Amino acid sequence: MNAQPTLAELRALAAIAANRSFSKAADELELAASTLSHMMRGLEERLGMRLLNRTTRSVSPTQAGERLVAQIRPILQDLDNVFADIDAARDRPRGLLRLTASETVSMLLINAVIPAFLERYPEMAVDLVAEPAFVDIVAEGYDAGFRLGDAVPRDMVAVRFGKTSRMLPVASPAYLEGRARPRTPDDLSAHVCIRSRTPNGKPYKWEFARRGHAVEIDVQGPLMLNRTELMLAAALRGLGIAFVPERLAQPHLDEGTLCSLLEAWCPTYPGLFLYFPGHRQVPAGLRAFIEVLKELGNET
Repeated sequence: MNAQPTLAELRALAAIAANRSFSKAADELELAASTLSHMMRGLEERLGMRLLNRTTRSVSPTQAGERLVAQIRPILQDLDNVFADIDAARDRPRGLLRLTASETVSMLLINAVIPAFLERYPEMAVDLVAEPAFVDIVAEGYDAGFRLGDAVPRDMVAVRFGKTSRMLPVASPAYLEGRARPRTPDDLSAHVCIRSRTPNGKPYKWEFARRGHAVEIDVQGPLMLNRTELMLAAALRGLGIAFVPERLAQPHLDEGTLCSLLEAWCPTYPGLFLYFPGHRQVPAGLRAFIEVLKELGNET
């Protein structure tokens, strides 16, 4: 009997390893979970090795399975790129575009870029995963990700997205009433601040700079949150000073429901970049998305 795996079996194995679930992989591949289970048992018997560890609640690759998946994932991605290019040559882009970004960037994309992209290319679908921590987009099977410019890996192609921005302390007029506004970052010690955590779980220190002098402040306050939207909401409720991207606070600043603080201590940074592997063909769907991103990016 031929022990060579079929393309369907390899795709199934990669999907199960990525999802750690037969049912989720089955949904992704539009197959029955029982079909996937039977397919994997047949593959293991032909190869003479166990590829998956199964329990009543979970499934995970064995060491042999992990090695095989690591080797086939780039091959499967290259095949997807080939077929995507065929689709592009034949007609309009179609298929699934997988993206990863922080929750804040995801909101920016949802507000403008993704609606325009889906309207222009109705045969495309977008799988946007909002994650606070950076991930290996190649290992996780994403087409592209978003990061600040200085955080983009050097072996990636980067495309500028949006204007320059900066982090800005903001507070509601109700909170500031009767309180002296901070004139320097050190003055924040006399205020209630809305704290946040970095992706690794450590409290985030607020960073300021002026005339070449940079400082980090470990602010204090009774409330710690892990999402920018929640920090904005807390600031709007008068719970303290939040440190958030200016672009997200701007509508509230324009309305007067929030006030900016320490602006002279808040330098701009280059902005966001979409990035993707530079050593492979760019899928047609990603090329189309980049076109829309370039058109709308400066408005974001």
